[in-house]
Amino acid sequence: MAGGSIPHFQNDAGHTVVEIGVKEFKCVGANPPFDHPHVYLDMGDDSELVCPYCSTLYRYNNSLQANETRPANCLYVVQAA
Repeated sequence: MAGGSIPHFQNDAGHTVVEIGVKEFKCVGANPPFDHPHVYLDMGDDSELVCPYCSTLYRYNNSLQANETRPANCLYVVQAA
């Protein structure tokens, strides 16, 4: 995602699939303090990717914006230090 910030996603609720509107992102697992290392993931030409830490299946959905997820509330907002 050149020229923009990389969205971060979390899966506190343990959803089987989280649909997102980007193919490059970071997965944090659950919200801190229960997060895993914030890992950069890139789907490339694929439309699905499994996080190697938390096993969340992320699925690209081009009808969603970069800050939207389905189910809702899986966007993680990075807090300034």
